[in-house]
Amino acid sequence: MIAPDTKNWTWVLDRACAECGYDAQAVDYAALPELTLAATARIGAALQRADAHVRPDEHTWSVLEYAAHVRDVCRLFDTRLALMLAGDGAVAPQFENWDQDATAVAERYGEQDPAVVAAELSVAAEQVAAAFAAVPADRLELRGARSDGSLFTVTSLGRYFLHDLAHHAYDVRG
Repeated sequence: MIAPDTKNWTWVLDRACAECGYDAQAVDYAALPELTLAATARIGAALQRADAHVRPDEHTWSVLEYAAHVRDVCRLFDTRLALMLAGDGAVAPQFENWDQDATAVAERYGEQDPAVVAAELSVAAEQVAAAFAAVPADRLELRGARSDGSLFTVTSLGRYFLHDLAHHAYDVRG
């Protein structure tokens, strides 16, 4: 079993990630859809490897597990974005908790079919990219909140989301 990730990654909104190089402050909101599709395409391509289901070591997910996770992240952030956009801006909606590690175990990420995950990842990425692209400029400052109190605007949510994709594209590089 891989140790759960308990870090609060919101710091990536303030400084570049030393590991993957992602710099949220350098990302123009308008580029989010294109960057989302590019990162998920790299992850999808990695699923073509013969060893996509093999963990490189006992502490690291396989390409398949990362891809299934990113698929679910795309779905989750599509839901969170919709929740923010459904509001009137007066109150920041609170996002449901999501335990990514429990989901990975419960959904048996490592046992899923790579071809199915690739197709589902593509659909989920296209859907969330389209959702971010469709946000009118006057709605970019709408807010949403995690249960831990972290507040996001639509813009910061998109940049935070994109780090997850960019980081995992880095994780599965060949």
